[in-house]
Amino acid sequence: MNSFIILNPKDSVGVALEDIPEGTTLVTEKGPVVTTELIKRGHKFALANIPKGNDVIKYGFPIGHAVEDIAQGAWIHTHNLKTNLSGELSYQYQPIEIHHDIPKDERTFMGYKRANGKVGIRNDLYIIPTVGCINPLLDIVVEQFKALHPDNGSFDNVMILKHPYGCSQLGDDFEQTRKILVDAALQPNAGGVLIFGLGCENNQMDGMIAELKAKGGPINPERMKFLISQQVDDELGMALDMLEELNIAAADDVRTPQPLSELKIGLKCGGSDGLSGVTANPLLGRVSDFVTAQGGSAVLSEVPEMFGAETILMSRAKDEAIFNKTVDLINDFKGYFESFHQPIYENPSPGNKEGGITTLEDKSLGCTQKSGTSAVQDVLQYGEKIKSPGLSLLQSPGNDLVSSSAEASADCQLVLFTTGRGTPFATYVPTIKVASNSYIAEKKPRWIDFDAGRLLSTSMDDLSAEFIQFIIDVASGKKTNNEKYGIHGIAIFKTGVTE
Repeated sequence: MNSFIILNPKDSVGVALEDIPEGTTLVTEKGPVVTTELIKRGHKFALANIPKGNDVIKYGFPIGHAVEDIAQGAWIHTHNLKTNLSGELSYQYQPIEIHHDIPKDERTFMGYKRANGKVGIRNDLYIIPTVGCINPLLDIVVEQFKALHPDNGSFDNVMILKHPYGCSQLGDDFEQTRKILVDAALQPNAGGVLIFGLGCENNQMDGMIAELKAKGGPINPERMKFLISQQVDDELGMALDMLEELNIAAADDVRTPQPLSELKIGLKCGGSDGLSGVTANPLLGRVSDFVTAQGGSAVLSEVPEMFGAETILMSRAKDEAIFNKTVDLINDFKGYFESFHQPIYENPSPGNKEGGITTLEDKSLGCTQKSGTSAVQDVLQYGEKIKSPGLSLLQSPGNDLVSSSAEASADCQLVLFTTGRGTPFATYVPTIKVASNSYIAEKKPRWIDFDAGRLLSTSMDDLSAEFIQFIIDVASGKKTNNEKYGIHGIAIFKTGVTE
């Protein structure tokens, strides 16, 4: 395996695939390069002299400008490279021609067909609090249920979707809390739902029920139960009775063959490093193109991590209306930052930088590769569900917990989550962790499900075929590491004040 890679012929940098000592002579297509200092794995080095003020090119695009003269072979990072980004921008509709030759795949996965026509890949039991102050009660209820059903009864997983909200919230914060909780209750992976309220909170149960009906139609009382604890004498006993009723209702649920067009995947990255845009994210891009070519759906979130690469996504908008929605998605999120007097481009994180990512352009150009090269079919607001097959962009922050939860709430049955630094977090649907490098895959086998670092020694065709089959297996019931170890959660986007 080569010790470095040049990602695009236009690039002025190479990326180290392993630590490269000072004084190493590298043979490149642009001539020999001698490193002038240690270049760590995932970090960049100059292929030629780069004068102060000149753009630095990676992925074929500028990732910032040199703030000092950079010598050939020198390490390029935060000390000598700064972002070019600033403020809101104006954009022109400049569509590109998109053509894929991905054949129809007749494979199926074994899923759960719901009464409303949607398909789940799990038969899970969700206990959803309307307000955070009753979270401790739900721990007791689940403990009692699992004492009776150590194997989760009729369900694949039993989980509490804990959150700290539902009261003392105003405006958009309150509406977003309700939307995300309702979205979770209507997730196709849910075989049974208990919505557990307190009684005095802002997020009243009647409002939840009205939103559920507006968004999902008639409520099936055999699959969805409601309990207001202040209105009953023994809330724990009644909750356990309701869970038993849900367990009985789900007892005859069986998996049946479902076409790949029913797959809905979320595309996410977190704890990224300099190899995320080299291995794991391009692998997800190949999978995204495959799934959408089969008539399935893929969702790309993390709007701030589109900044600097947004024009690539805009050029792939299916029509001018979607282009305009994408422009609004980008500039509205920049406006959100500015409304709080915060810097728009204060990204990447310390861990990203340690892993070799320098500027937001650097991060975004790698991040957006998860979306592949397919046309953007739709733009979704936070709390909206997928409305059409193909690739959708979803309004959400870059925060791993919030954006993963937003994808699950949009009806993604599973989330594909790439990482170079490693993270144990998973949302409330199966979350496949994909390592960008074999080091973290070997170091954290309880976190990582699939090693994309092997792309450095395996062809994209071979590794993507293996990964697609892995996804089909997970959709058919194979447990992810987060399921094996009971790691799951939900996080809700907070944008305003708390009373």
